[in-house]
Amino acid sequence: MATFDDEEKPRKKIAHELGEDLAKLSLDELAARVALLRAEIERIAAAAGAKRSSAEVAASFFKR
Repeated sequence: MATFDDEEKPRKKIAHELGEDLAKLSLDELAARVALLRAEIERIAAAAGAKRSSAEVAASFFKR
């Protein structure tokens, strides 16, 4: 349940929303979005790689 205090807190601005109209953005803003999204893709890929590695270690342990 949201309290009055929660409603007063500033909400985190979304840096990019999927499907957002890009026509209103400048070339610099578009380049910044591309950089932001590429960094996020790299972060997600690294997390997936770490989970994959952990799963492989667990699988090899239980195959013994």
